Amino acid sequence: MTPAGMPQPLQPQRLIFAGIDIGTLTCRLLIAEILNAGRLHELFSDRRILRLGQGVDRDRRLAAEAMDRVIATLQEWRKVIDRNEVVACAAVATSAVRDAQNSAEFLDRVKREAGLEVEVITGEEEARRILLGIRSGLAAGVAGILALDIGGGSTEFILDQPGRPPIVRSIDIGVVRLSERILQHDAPTEEEIRQAREWIRKNTASAMTGMHRKAGFTFIGTAGTITSLAAMAQKLPAYEPARIHNYRLKRDTVMRLEQELLSRTSTEREGMPGLERGREEVIAAGAVILRTVMEMLEQDEVLVSDFGLREGVVIDLAKRMGNDERGDQ
Repeated sequence: MTPAGMPQPLQPQRLIFAGIDIGTLTCRLLIAEILNAGRLHELFSDRRILRLGQGVDRDRRLAAEAMDRVIATLQEWRKVIDRNEVVACAAVATSAVRDAQNSAEFLDRVKREAGLEVEVITGEEEARRILLGIRSGLAAGVAGILALDIGGGSTEFILDQPGRPPIVRSIDIGVVRLSERILQHDAPTEEEIRQAREWIRKNTASAMTGMHRKAGFTFIGTAGTITSLAAMAQKLPAYEPARIHNYRLKRDTVMRLEQELLSRTSTEREGMPGLERGREEVIAAGAVILRTVMEMLEQDEVLVSDFGLREGVVIDLAKRMGNDERGDQ
């Protein structure tokens, strides 16, 4: 007990940061405390399938109703952030906002109506922060990795090997873009599936040029398509991060799920065990991307990571804040 009249010892400030990932299909929020060795302790998280990128591949514009959905959610999240003693917040936008001709209108609205500054990041910068997030959730001893992030508008490949700088590649194929451009029938036709595979193979081959992998690397997958397929493989009645993170998803299982999804309409996919509501229209496209990439890379399984871009946004923000403070000393 502190003697009467003596000043109370100062309590160390909790390092709480918020990260927002404004994706083409899904928006994600993470509020986390940074602990020793840069580990994350989640305080609050949320994710919403808002489909900001609807029609962007065709129209090159963000639809007004899509912007409204996202901004309404960001207004909610801003209140949550303000209640959690957050030291700093970073929000990033990816493929849909990169591609839209009216992105400035959206960014201005977010600033005025939700009080958030949004950074539009390149595919390569997106991949760098995805890698930060993935690495933070890996078990000790995992060295070389090839990571795959299947998004709504783009897909990122990240090769990270000890002693070498990471190699990151981004291709403009994602579940929303593939669904709107090629897999237009519900359910997709055989010709559409053939065209989709050809497009994916061509772009994957281009992305992997110069990515010379050493033996023994770990193939890792992150983001909603892959985590959803992991949940479906286990027939989870509700999303359970602990059962999805570090789950080993076999290629045979991906092929089986792909066939089930492609044979059904989006309405018939509703209620499939493990499938998140709102993902019915695009999950088949995601399965086609994952299966085709695994076949091209000759991978029999993918290690699923529930950590990705939003965790990387928080870690990157914390590192930058730490560097700024050291620079001010």
